[in-house]
Amino acid sequence: MTKKCARKRLQHRHHRHRPLGGAGASACQPQPVGPGPRPSHGGDHLSHEDKTSPSALRQPLQIKPLSVGTPSAFRAPEEHRLKRIFQLALAISVAGIAFAGQVSPDFKVTNPFAPVTIVVQFSTPPGAAILGQVTSTGASTKQQFKHFPKFQVFTVPAGLVNLIAQIPGVKYVSPNRPVKKHLDLTTATVGSAIANLNGWTGQGIGVAVLDSGIDYNNADLKTSSGASRVVYSQDFTGENNTMDLFGHGSHVAGIIGGNGANSGGKYHGIAPGVNLINLRVLDENGAGSDAAVIAAIDQAIELQATYNIRVMNLSLGRPIYDDVTSDPLCLAVESAYQAGIVVVVAAGNDGRDNSAGNQGYGTINSPGDDPLVITVGAMKTEGTTDRGDDLIASYSSKGPTLIDHFVKPDLVAPGNIISSLRVPGSTLDVQNPGNQINPTVYGAPANSPSAYISMNGTSMATPVVAGAAALLLQQNPAMTPDQVKARLMLTASKSFPVFSIATDATTGISYTSYYDAFTVGAGYLDVQAALNSTALSTGVAISPVVIFNANGSLSMVSPDQFAWDDQFAWDDQFAWDDQFAWDDSTVFGASTVVNGSNVLMLSSSSIMAQKGTAGCSAIWSSKSSWDNGTTSSTSTLVKGEK
Repeated sequence: MTKKCARKRLQHRHHRHRPLGGAGASACQPQPVGPGPRPSHGGDHLSHEDKTSPSALRQPLQIKPLSVGTPSAFRAPEEHRLKRIFQLALAISVAGIAFAGQVSPDFKVTNPFAPVTIVVQFSTPPGAAILGQVTSTGASTKQQFKHFPKFQVFTVPAGLVNLIAQIPGVKYVSPNRPVKKHLDLTTATVGSAIANLNGWTGQGIGVAVLDSGIDYNNADLKTSSGASRVVYSQDFTGENNTMDLFGHGSHVAGIIGGNGANSGGKYHGIAPGVNLINLRVLDENGAGSDAAVIAAIDQAIELQATYNIRVMNLSLGRPIYDDVTSDPLCLAVESAYQAGIVVVVAAGNDGRDNSAGNQGYGTINSPGDDPLVITVGAMKTEGTTDRGDDLIASYSSKGPTLIDHFVKPDLVAPGNIISSLRVPGSTLDVQNPGNQINPTVYGAPANSPSAYISMNGTSMATPVVAGAAALLLQQNPAMTPDQVKARLMLTASKSFPVFSIATDATTGISYTSYYDAFTVGAGYLDVQAALNSTALSTGVAISPVVIFNANGSLSMVSPDQFAWDDQFAWDDQFAWDDQFAWDDSTVFGASTVVNGSNVLMLSSSSIMAQKGTAGCSAIWSSKSSWDNGTTSSTSTLVKGEK
């Protein structure tokens, strides 16, 4: 079975819920590392979410029109033309012409004349005829993608979006949504320091970092000869700048592949020999868009052979509005997976969100909800190298995923108070001077500028796993993305307490976390165990699905309840089935706890949670914590969670 056939359209035989709330080459051109002219890419803003600023509250999702004026700015002939198009749309509707596609329910029209940016998915790569129909509505092409020929980005008056969806051949229309960004102890805790000593450094492996840019002049990201290991840089924000003005992407890059040159080796990353591909999708405020991320993924696939890109890190995300078969971000990351790239994504930092009474369950972000990627939650090292005392970070987002109900995250890794590269003068650096690491800690003079800064969140845990994937691929270059995911999940540590309590030092609010599959996934990353293992799965490592039973309990979905069209069958090709045996509980552990109830969970009929589990039914109901496009947030903990 080819990866292309791993998943077409998801079909649930149990109750499905409606989404919340209601070809050509890319225009991007390669650019050299360093300053100089760079291509421009449009993108609506996103809001960042890592735990660095105590005042950074989540804002309502908004569709921002391009700055082309208000309706009054239209000249009379233009307004008349648009009115004629609106009349045509009404005529089409009245005539009963078949509705070809659908518009994402989170798209709202406030001013029908205001230009908006939309992502249009076609059933097949569109030809001149269908594109002519789209542009005849008043839409103009903004972006095309080489490796996603069924995707195109258009600008169009908001009132005409529904008309575009009615054109035969148009499958789905969604807004160009905002996306948000989500060490010495870290490397010792997960076991990568020993791996490095044994020669596994990720050398020769390319890791694509989709973030706010990378400081490619940093000594921690250079070879022993002084050459930068940031081998390629490109901007997708439209700012013509690949440097890290926000300070997030460099921190992520340092966790993946910093060599500790500025600290005598103290603060080094998981895979200090990797090459980094810098694809800048977030601006100086940590803001970006679906279109920018899709364009960067498109380019990563294009550059795959040139730079041996085997791993992709996305420490970013946004709320879930569509199932994974319609979400453009999910479809894009799946294309990277099908190309042979291990895609590692942050779970999100919404584990404290109890706005829907779910106690933080059902808060995984997109594209972390996709079943083919590795989704990562955050642990706290508790200031020691012993994993035995580590606890989950209460802000780490929990599964199951909204709409599709996949068990996520897939595993957890250190993400709280993580020290990595500082970008002096960047937005996060200026906003959080207290997070700078005292130079004397790593043997530098007290009056020297700090080279490192601490940050917190699943954005920091994600590159730990990305680095681990690079080590596995250096050890065995023939491993597939499925085999890497399965190996990391299989060998993850399963030893956890029943629950833990964390108190926010700023607000005094306490949060109780239970160590269930929706909180810690298959377990705590163990790099050394993964490298020592020889297990190679033979199937597709898709994250499992749970169903909500009539009696209020949760169960794993059995093979006859869940199918991926006719191309995929759990009983003969699913990675866990023949190699790791669900019933033997080797992937997730022999038993788990779901919100305080001890349960056996891995056979298809085993119960995962008891009736009455707090917030459980709300996740499966038609109303969810994000149905209005907003989420609430508590203090974001500059110093991390204690």
